[in-house]
Amino acid sequence: MKALLTPLLIATPALLLLTGCLNLSLGGGSHTAAQGPTVGQQLIDLQTARNSGAISEQEYQNLRANLINKK
Repeated sequence: MKALLTPLLIATPALLLLTGCLNLSLGGGSHTAAQGPTVGQQLIDLQTARNSGAISEQEYQNLRANLINKK
């Protein structure tokens, strides 16, 4: 029993130390995914592109309709 206890007493703190140093996550934890721009932000970006002349009025109308119909 003592032969099994000694390696266990050494391995447990070593494992805890390594998980903390390496930022390992045992048990899953929570992850957050980056979200893309909202429809509202995309509409604002489209309007900015139209106002700056980057896209034409027709392109603006087509892209705007696609965004609105997609939701």
